[in-house]
Amino acid sequence: MQQAFSSPAPTTTTSGSTSQPPPPNNSPSTSPTITTTSGINSQPPSSNNSLNPTKIGTSFGKLVAENAVVVFGLRGCCMCHVVKCLLLRLGVNPLVVDFDEHEEAAVIDELSEIGGRGGDGGQGLQFPAVFIRGKLFGGLERVMATHISGELVPMLKDAGALWL
Repeated sequence: MQQAFSSPAPTTTTSGSTSQPPPPNNSPSTSPTITTTSGINSQPPSSNNSLNPTKIGTSFGKLVAENAVVVFGLRGCCMCHVVKCLLLRLGVNPLVVDFDEHEEAAVIDELSEIGGRGGDGGQGLQFPAVFIRGKLFGGLERVMATHISGELVPMLKDAGALWL
């Protein structure tokens, strides 16, 4: 005789209390989501680790200027995931801004202005777009090349993203 087992819906526990999981969000995302990652240099956990820059009045320029490392990437992109994982493994806690494909053109326009590439209509901008110390550093290829050459860690130390 076979028995079917079903696991209960996952619950979250905070300060000893158990609550039901949040209801699924079936509405499409209307703006990029900013996600802080948990790493060695992370801030204390807050009740909400995703921020909507439109709702809180934060521009990408301000985010880039105020954080040592910021990664902009398409939600679900494997190359963006690789960059995030590499930085986390190195001990960096980057600010990560994920967005959907339908938001890509608007994000490219704003990032092109920040990165100093406003004149080419964002043609040189690729995702993931990594900003270090307020300046556009590059994408996956540049991050990996500087990591392999041994130049990435000293650069991250100079930016204040690593304390080794």
